[in-house]
Amino acid sequence: MVVNLRKKRELIARILGLGLNRVRFEPDKLEDVGDAITREDMRSLIKNGTVWTVKEKGTSRARAEAKRKTRHKRGLASGSKKGKKTARTGKKEVYVAKVRSLRRHLRVLKDRNDISREVYWVMYKKIKGGQVRSSSHLRELAKQARSHSSTT
Repeated sequence: MVVNLRKKRELIARILGLGLNRVRFEPDKLEDVGDAITREDMRSLIKNGTVWTVKEKGTSRARAEAKRKTRHKRGLASGSKKGKKTARTGKKEVYVAKVRSLRRHLRVLKDRNDISREVYWVMYKKIKGGQVRSSSHLRELAKQARSHSSTT
């Protein structure tokens, strides 16, 4: 008597929480699989080794690793670079990184009470406007603002 094993496969897949294609049956013991009806029967078949699962197929990393090796072999020094500086990293990315770093630095100055709230916002707007070159320049401007606010 030929039993349709598709439903059995579906039930086992549901029990184990995986796809139908990963469920395998022992070819010699297909009758046992056909006789099994309940989930408990299926679990006992799994325990006996009549039914087993295949490992999930993943994306091979071989090509990616080979590419990485060749990239590490090649020189990435200034002589090997082609195109403008902005061809590798865009102007916007550079701006965003710089502004975030400066704002972080400014927040630290405010939290340490090195600058007042008013000075903080003046400096914040200067950073946004691109008037601040670097964190050392920011410290310099903060120092000037402090001395200026203390004299007035």
